[in-house]
Amino acid sequence: MAKLVECVPNFSEGRNKEVIDAIADAISGTEGCSLLDVDPGSSTNRTVYTFVGSPQAVVEGAMNAAHVAFQLIDMTKHSGEHPRTGAMDVCPFIPVQNVTMDDCVTCANLLAERLSDALHVPVYLYGAAARQESRRSLPAVRAGEYEALPEKLKKSDWAPDYGPATFVPSWGATVTGARKFLIAYNVNLLSTKEQAHRIALDIREQGRGKDQPGLLKKVQGMGWYLEESNLAQVSTNILDFELTPLHTVYEEICRVAQELSLPVVGSQIVGLIPLKAVLDCADFYIQTEKLFIVEEEHKVRLVISKLGLDSLGPFVPKERIIEYMVKASEDDSRLVSQSLQQFVRSVGARTAAPGGGSVSAAVAAMGAALGAMVGQMTYGKRQFENLDALMRRLIPPFHQAMNELLDMVDADSSAFNLYMAALKLPKSSPEEVKRREAAMQDGLKKAVGVPLALAERVTQLWPTLKEMVIHGNVACKSDAQVAAKALETAVFGAYFNVIINLKDITDESFKNTTQERVAALLEEAKVNARGVLEAADARQ
Repeated sequence: MAKLVECVPNFSEGRNKEVIDAIADAISGTEGCSLLDVDPGSSTNRTVYTFVGSPQAVVEGAMNAAHVAFQLIDMTKHSGEHPRTGAMDVCPFIPVQNVTMDDCVTCANLLAERLSDALHVPVYLYGAAARQESRRSLPAVRAGEYEALPEKLKKSDWAPDYGPATFVPSWGATVTGARKFLIAYNVNLLSTKEQAHRIALDIREQGRGKDQPGLLKKVQGMGWYLEESNLAQVSTNILDFELTPLHTVYEEICRVAQELSLPVVGSQIVGLIPLKAVLDCADFYIQTEKLFIVEEEHKVRLVISKLGLDSLGPFVPKERIIEYMVKASEDDSRLVSQSLQQFVRSVGARTAAPGGGSVSAAVAAMGAALGAMVGQMTYGKRQFENLDALMRRLIPPFHQAMNELLDMVDADSSAFNLYMAALKLPKSSPEEVKRREAAMQDGLKKAVGVPLALAERVTQLWPTLKEMVIHGNVACKSDAQVAAKALETAVFGAYFNVIINLKDITDESFKNTTQERVAALLEEAKVNARGVLEAADARQ
């Protein structure tokens, strides 16, 4: 997979469309950068840009945007609701795919160095890139905002990490760094700005000070008033959504607002949000309210409804969830994205991959899908009302396995291609021969690992399929029978793929352990498939 870093520069201009568009054009015109979102705010007088690309590309994109902003933004004339220190106020780098936090720290340092060299402006590092503990928090670095910079820059404690300790009136200062995915999340209130800020003080981690900490870890917050929407907001930054999830912030604000007799009228995501944050939120409401939802699309809809994410404007998942945006911006060449006709023709082409491993994964996914289908054709029907609770338990394992097995269609082909790439490595010296052999052995183990994982995954489904065929809609008996044979066939395919790759592996311990395990999984598949078919035959 390609290396992807997200960059989210915040520029201090949210009202002048020409300036906003010019900065966007600078980013989108940078080779290797995909501009995913532009979110201007009139009251805050600030625009948040979100784009992704390789580490090198996003640094270049941020620099190009900064050059444009340097020409068009004058901080001496700026005012807005949001705290800020400069024209390019903050520019964080966030790991998205196949990159580490250290990679993002490197991006921040490169940007800071290039920005200070090119524009002769002060630049501070924060978050994971911070060189001092006191600068780890963005609000701490931004204390006093733009107006305090002339005095701050005279103090040795506030010497910038890069660039001169000189106040540049038209620019101010820039803060860059690396962090986890930050969710900018605002909850709408029919209240005053002061009431919204009172709630923010209660829930944010900082609270009202050292002696009065707030309720929620890794949450920043403040209250403000949106003139264009005629309502107040508790504006939060969720710094770690796995520690403090989205729904926790929303529910806690609702609870405090209720105590103050203040109505909550929806909420707002600023910029993009990770899919996991949305699905975690959906799972909370599904468990709390004992709902039955398995489709990802339906889970997303549930969250939009529960949080009122479309209260100030449409919330379009394909434009707001980062995984969907990245997928849309990339050339999706995955096998599972092909039509069935294209996939079959790819298998039939004069190429070694996709081959039996990918076909086995596709067959297994179809077997799991048929199991889910039998459940769906039973659930929610009056004549099977007594089975609803059982179907709620049996359908999700098939649905989850279906998606995981689909991923293995491409994983198998990718693993084989790694081995083929190792075969092509040079072998003209003893060192090259050794390096090539190690890469080949690693490639073979990966090629074995995917079909073995497939067989393991299918094995988990047999008890569920047995229950489904006994209790499910008898009109779908043949579908359950096909599911059993599809899953058994997939394990046969996995077995054959493991065995053919094991013969060239030199690690005898690995070879013996793997061969024993895959043989046992095949025997289990034979026995369980036979048991499902017998149970189906017993039903009339």
